[in-house]
Amino acid sequence: MGRTGGTAVRRWGAAVIASTAALSVALPTSSAQAADGPSGISAKGAYLFDSGANKQLWAKAADTKRPMASTTKLMTAVVVLDTRGVDLGKKVTVKQSYIDYVARVGGSKADLKKGDKLTVKQLLYGLMLPSGCDAAMALADTFGTGDTTAKRTKSFIGKMNKKAAALGMAKTHYDTFDGISDGGQNYTTPRDLTKLARHALGNSTLATVVKSVDTIQKAPAANGRTRTYYWNNTNRLLGSYSGAIGVKTGTGTAPGRCLVFAAKRGGRTIVGVILNAPKRYPDAKKMLDWAFNTRTTVKWRQLPEGAQQD
Repeated sequence: MGRTGGTAVRRWGAAVIASTAALSVALPTSSAQAADGPSGISAKGAYLFDSGANKQLWAKAADTKRPMASTTKLMTAVVVLDTRGVDLGKKVTVKQSYIDYVARVGGSKADLKKGDKLTVKQLLYGLMLPSGCDAAMALADTFGTGDTTAKRTKSFIGKMNKKAAALGMAKTHYDTFDGISDGGQNYTTPRDLTKLARHALGNSTLATVVKSVDTIQKAPAANGRTRTYYWNNTNRLLGSYSGAIGVKTGTGTAPGRCLVFAAKRGGRTIVGVILNAPKRYPDAKKMLDWAFNTRTTVKWRQLPEGAQQD
């Protein structure tokens, strides 16, 4: 959920988009969870998948519904990028309502400034790296339909649920565009979230965004000058675990610590999901090491002072 304040800090980046058809992603099911698997996993729910071989490797409560926090934003990005004819260069003017919303809910932010004009592509970086709830609202407001921001964001959430159904995410429901749920009806399962992650990584723009450790983005400011945004990726697996390529963090009181992750080594791409994990990064390392049959020495990347946490 990313309920932390602070100012946006530094991250590198680059990326752009390619629209993908909403095809149902079928993941094999296993009648019984593998007895052989990574040990000492703290997560209440987890799933590990070999994407190239289209094969489940290991699961823990893979079909139990749980709140997903800011991993919700992965679907926000997918809906935007899968929009027919999406223009990544379209300029979006930051509204005061986006800033007020983040202040009200206490969400993580890209620290967008009123009147700045950011492109859709830049907002995707602000959405996925610092986990900006303000960027999420800007995108939902832009890509939703209706004559008010409230109606547009509501219609966008409807598109999120439609996309989930198209991807075969039968046990997933969204009631928010950023993971901060008022109604408690924002949930998924590790298996469903893996389907979404595989679909998302198939989009070249999003794949580039989510593997960026940090980025610098410049945008026209309201005063006619240029504002520079520095954003770090809240996903500490990036820059720490060799081969890591994403994907999205999430944190909240009810959801706990969540992580959608992926790594590529030796031509193999492993995708994993962790829901409600006290030790999500050690969990991810153990799961990936088990999948790759290796033992990796990791020094965890530290986020700069003032960077968003999620």
